[in-house]
This record gives sequence, C-alpha cells and structure tokens, in this order.
Amino acid sequence: MNELEHDYKTVLLADHDGPCISLYQPTHRTFPDRKQDPIRFGNLLKEVRASLGRQYGDRDIDALLRPFRALEDDAQFWNHTLDGIAVFATPELFKVYNLQRTVKERAIVAGSFHTKPLMRILQSADRFNVLGISRHSATLFEGNRYALDEVTLSADFPVDLEDVILADRDDPERTKRAHGPTGSGQTTRHGMNVRRELTENETRQFFRAVDEAVARTYSKPSGMPLVLAALPEHHHMFRDVSDNPALMAQAVDVDPASVTAGDLRARAWDIVLPRYLERLDTLTEQFGTSQANDRGSADLTEIGKAASAGRIATLLIDADRVVPGRFDPETGHITFARLEDPDVDDLLDDLGEHTLRIGGEVVIVPPERMPSETGIAAIYRF
Repeated sequence: MNELEHDYKTVLLADHDGPCISLYQPTHRTFPDRKQDPIRFGNLLKEVRASLGRQYGDRDIDALLRPFRALEDDAQFWNHTLDGIAVFATPELFKVYNLQRTVKERAIVAGSFHTKPLMRILQSADRFNVLGISRHSATLFEGNRYALDEVTLSADFPVDLEDVILADRDDPERTKRAHGPTGSGQTTRHGMNVRRELTENETRQFFRAVDEAVARTYSKPSGMPLVLAALPEHHHMFRDVSDNPALMAQAVDVDPASVTAGDLRARAWDIVLPRYLERLDTLTEQFGTSQANDRGSADLTEIGKAASAGRIATLLIDADRVVPGRFDPETGHITFARLEDPDVDDLLDDLGEHTLRIGGEVVIVPPERMPSETGIAAIYRF
C-alpha cells in the first residue's frame, strides 16, 4: 500500500496526456470465488475498449490495452489478490494496486484519472501498520479493523540481519567496535563474551536499520500508527534504538510467524482502537469548537465556498454517505443532483479530493462517529 500512498498525490492526481484509463474491480482472496475475477476483468476491458473507440477513435487501442491483456492472463496475479484492485493507464504509464477494501466495478476513460474511490481507502482513520521483528528478520503488515496483510517491501529494505551485516562488512571500525582495542596494557576478549557482544551489537544494528527504513518509507508518508509485534525480550532493545514517533507504547508480545494473520490483526486492533477512538473524539471536539466560533461548518454550500477559497484545514466525511451533485473548484458553487443520474459525481468525494489538493487533511469517519447529520464537517484554517 505504501506505493499507492506515495503515488496518490504525485502520480494519480498529477496531469497526464490522455487517454487516462481508470479501472476498479472487487476481487476475492480465496478459491473458488477468485476464479470469476479475471472474467469480470475481461468484461470491464470490453467497456474500456468501447469507450476508447468512441472518444479516441484515432488512437492505437490495441497498444493501450496490451498491458491490461497481459494482466488478464497473469494467473499468479489473480491468485494473490485482496479485496479489490485499481488499475490506471495512459500511453506512458500502467499502475496496478491491490486494495484491502472492496470497490464498485467501474471502467472510466477520461482526460484524467478517476481517483475518488481511493480517497476513502487512504484517508480512513482506522489504518495501521504492524512491524514483526526478531533478531534475524523483519516483516511489515498493513491493516485496518477488518483485515491485515503483509506489505511487499522494497528491494533495499533490510528484511533480515544478513542484509545489514553484509552492508557493514567493509566498515574498518566494525572489528574495533566488536572486539575492543588490543596491544600493550590491553586484554583481548575471546569466546562466549565476544560472541555475546557481537550478537547484541549486530541485533541492535539490525533493529536500527529496520526502524529507520520503516519510519522513512512507511510511517512518515502515511502517518499511520505502528504496532510492534515481537517476543518480549526484543521490545526493550528495539525501543531503545527507535526514533519513529509513530511507534505505539503498547506492543503485541508474540512472534508474528507463530500466529495467524487474523489473530495478529485482532491483537493489534485492540491496541490501536483506543487511539482511534481518541482521535475521532478530538476531531469531533475540534469541529464543535470551530463551528461555535464560525470557523467550521456542516453545510455543504458553505463548505464549497470555503474549499474554493482554500480555507479548509480538516474535512471529516461519513464513510457510508453519498451526496450526488457537482462542485466547481473555481467558484465553490454546489449543484445538487439525483442519485439515479450515472454521470453525476459524489459531492463529498469531490470536496475531499479538492481539500487534499490544496494541502488540507481529510478523515473518513464511520457514520456512528460523525459529528454532523449532513455527512460532512469542515474545520477552517481561518
């Protein structure tokens, strides 16, 4: 998911030369349900081809669809999907993302990518990471209240002790640090004491490298809380070397390899839940104070004007609410429409996406925790 986290603003919200193809599809984790997924994907490709023919008849449609066809035939891919996929393509770009939440089937060809379904996934307040670590290996998971999945780590991530030790092998100071000085007046240490010190130093070095990689590549870009999952004897050393502010004080006292993903998710969610509820309570309180001081609103018409003026600091959106209509980012004008109209977007998603573009924060909130009846609540900068 980290790749999606990074790409959402820098790639998917950026300007591209069209046609821009956006495809969303729910998928299945288990057999035999997942057998239908490539078939449904092929049906969506027919919609894409038809739309390309109508809008871009002079383009090489077969060339545009070639990477889609390759994905359709990739049995390995379809055997390892999660709850949904999002696929984006232009003549110069092809991106595929596995999603931990289901999405509605959609195939859209336009001058820009259709990214609104991703906003509700990426900005949900219940997301978290779990770092499983031992003396010799590290595994990172991403989850929410419903699911937990292992993250595919980048090639330079220090997934095991050897990655770090081999990288440090040519350090001329390493031997001196491990064995201590020798010569006149010094005693050279041997045997178990040296081995014990080497083991502790190497473990500390490994933990520090993992902590730095997780903070830089995952915690900082996403802002998600991080739960440590490790045997109790490893907790103190990891916390001693960690500088990651996302690391939570409580931890899961277990080797992740010894439990199921469902069990690990449940244990981690028990730790994250109080923080999640506290954050929602804080946002609700901030909204109430802001609204009382005319620096917040739950009125869509007022919020549209505030969004256009760049006034929104934080926007809370009901996770289940849809308000059909159009938002003009230049004027802030809101136009309501009928839910049955297939060509009308969701106003809440439009306002949320615009808020992200101008540097504001969007938080997707479950209906029972929303501080307004309109499905939206804005806290203004000024």
